[in-house]
Amino acid sequence: MDTANLTREETAARSAAVTVHRIRVELDLTGAPERARTGFPTVTTLEFSSTVDATWLDFIGEGVQRVCVNGVDQEIVYDGARISLSGLVDSNVVRVEAIGAYSRSGEGLHRFHDPVDDETYLYTQYEPADSRRVMACFEQPDMKAEYTFVVDAPSGWEVLSNQSPTHTDLGVGVQRVEFAPTLPISSYITAVAAGPYSRVDGEWRRDAQSVALGVFVRRSLAAHLEAEEILEVTRQGLDFFTDAFAYPYPWGKYDQIFVPEYNLGAMENPGLVTFTESYLSRGAATDAQRAARANTILHEMAHMWFGDLVTMTWWDDLWLKESFADYMGAHASAVATRYHDAWVTFAARRKAWAYQQDQLPTTHPIVADITDLEAAKLNFDGITYAKGAAVLKQLVAFVGDEAFFEGARLYFAANAFGNTTLDDFLVQLSAVSGRDMSDWSAAWLQTSGMSTLWTETEADGRSILVQTDPRPHRLRIGLYERVDGRVVRREQRELDVVGERTEIDLPDADLVLLNDDDLTYVKARLDARSLATVEESLSAIDDPLARALVWSSLWNATRDGELAAARYLEIVRTHAPAESNIGLLTGVLANASYTIRHFVAEASRDQEQRRWVETVWSTLEAADAGSDAQLSWARAFATASAFDDGHQEQVRALLHGQAPDGLVIDPDLRWQLLTALVTTGHADLADVAAEQQRDDTGDGRTAARRARSSRPDATVRREAWDSAWDDLALSNDHLDAEIGGFRAGGRRDLVSGFDDDYFARIGQVWGARSIEIARRLVVGLFPAGDSLEPVDAWLAANAEAPAALRRLVIEQRDHLARELRVRAAQA
Repeated sequence: MDTANLTREETAARSAAVTVHRIRVELDLTGAPERARTGFPTVTTLEFSSTVDATWLDFIGEGVQRVCVNGVDQEIVYDGARISLSGLVDSNVVRVEAIGAYSRSGEGLHRFHDPVDDETYLYTQYEPADSRRVMACFEQPDMKAEYTFVVDAPSGWEVLSNQSPTHTDLGVGVQRVEFAPTLPISSYITAVAAGPYSRVDGEWRRDAQSVALGVFVRRSLAAHLEAEEILEVTRQGLDFFTDAFAYPYPWGKYDQIFVPEYNLGAMENPGLVTFTESYLSRGAATDAQRAARANTILHEMAHMWFGDLVTMTWWDDLWLKESFADYMGAHASAVATRYHDAWVTFAARRKAWAYQQDQLPTTHPIVADITDLEAAKLNFDGITYAKGAAVLKQLVAFVGDEAFFEGARLYFAANAFGNTTLDDFLVQLSAVSGRDMSDWSAAWLQTSGMSTLWTETEADGRSILVQTDPRPHRLRIGLYERVDGRVVRREQRELDVVGERTEIDLPDADLVLLNDDDLTYVKARLDARSLATVEESLSAIDDPLARALVWSSLWNATRDGELAAARYLEIVRTHAPAESNIGLLTGVLANASYTIRHFVAEASRDQEQRRWVETVWSTLEAADAGSDAQLSWARAFATASAFDDGHQEQVRALLHGQAPDGLVIDPDLRWQLLTALVTTGHADLADVAAEQQRDDTGDGRTAARRARSSRPDATVRREAWDSAWDDLALSNDHLDAEIGGFRAGGRRDLVSGFDDDYFARIGQVWGARSIEIARRLVVGLFPAGDSLEPVDAWLAANAEAPAALRRLVIEQRDHLARELRVRAAQA
């Protein structure tokens, strides 16, 4: 048995028998700057009540040195994941002395050495179950406790945790910082960060409440922090959520820290929210990038109530925090900040993630059946986040805005600092809305898959709205017409749809949008006349949300093989250059690139790729100087140039500073351009070395690794392959760089020989590596061949493989099957 993979049943039994009160965690991080030192001393003291005489603690580290139960040392019984405890009584104090391991995978206590100034930075990341890599604990969300952290660290470092320090003792070259006890929280949202971080302080006030704000980043990135914008969004969010939830922010201070080599977008640790440094630009940034960062800030802030104050009992109800936070991130952005078009981006991009996930054979209900931690790790997906948020948007349309927020207020008041399940929320919502929510829940939260809508005209002229996989929808139908060169909405009709076929009164219109305003979660098809209107006039649609729905419909139809890839690409070439919404433009550019590489028939791919690189170059040249569109097209040009070298001279010219007026070629864009040249054989190791000397930063070294592995040489790709699988010293970001280099340029002729080796390796790597690293290998190196036979053979021969591994392989198989099916339909 893999004792690290905790199950729902055993954790439920543990929490029924054990009640945790207080936990004190002492960490000695003074040796972190020493690269040869792989571990750190960690001492955990747990106070808890028990109705059983034996249980276990969770810990994954280099070793356990001492276990003391109620003042008596016990024999250490430790299997690498669990520490056995015996001799328990009603009230217990257990002390565990151990050695934790510094992480390079972003799981647990991650350590990063900054090549710019040779400083060392630490931060923790736990969800769903990696606090046990730092402390001995009860690693499950329903065993909340008050945590007190005590951290020894080098002098001069910022030392941070969920609460503010109560006192600091200074020694010779070291400091001991003790933090105030937390309010009751789950282990996975405790947090520590330490290092010579740069900080910017602020404050938020509301009546008698004052919240200290802090923003932190590595010193070498301090110039790129945009702290004032971050603080402004933070204050706007605290204003909004304080009013919306009628429950004051409960966690004292509000620190936000941007950290390197981060696996997620962000994490909602109360009082110390962590973010990926990807949200900071080292040069140019579009407003869409800033909007995405604001959305994430507000998403994590919503978690201070949904997830931190009230926490799901087990990971089945992960949606109770993630769906709500995803919805609130968009909603608060739209109403409380300058990013009023947040729902536009949500419709076009966030829901695309959900639609893709929901069409996989491994899709699951929003309220999922999560039997163990491996399953929980994989359920941080498009269903739990984006579909859940889309369904909540439908719910708000169904019960009304005020009832929805009043239900949330009652939910917080009734369950503060506790744990809940689906029923706890539905009870409150039913009470305030006056509606029985059980039917809605059964239709939307407890089923999987999605409906597709389209219209048909009967022989007698009646219009029928057809729905596959019927569900109840509250939706609007928009009727648009051409007026003086624009496409504008003439009329809108709202209706409830329940069954498979619904008769509707549908007047004549140039464009009919079946989910106008994007109230529900559904794939909506365009009728023939609407498609013709879109082909000619998509960029003339005034409303950006309507354009988002059109772009989304076109993309879904292309993915489903109902719209020819060439026709989709022609629409993109015609209308993307005029797309004014940068969030939409960014998504369309990515989808066009994906279509060429995955959905265009092989015989036409080179031609379509050449047409695409010519389009992005000419549009880049014509873009307004210094505009977000100019930067977006420049990035698209760099991406396209890795697959077609027809403009390699222009790529080289951009690197030499011969850029269109207003275009900022920052370090990240320089690396993207250079890697395109390397991938197509027009730059070499000397060019990479020179660029790394120019940008000898953490990001620069990662980009150089990817560029070196992108060279179009079979030996180089072999080295990247071996490094990805076998070099255990690679960080998470460096592993991604090797995988990216191995796959660069779509060169199947250089990598197809590794297909059999992939299937020979994945079972072993799943058992030997952390789930984060194993997932990157299994997904990132899946063979994109022209046959399903190898993957089908592996699935048939490995029916007993871990369920989470099989899920990943099945999903990759489905992606490949879709690509083969769509390409075959292009003839």
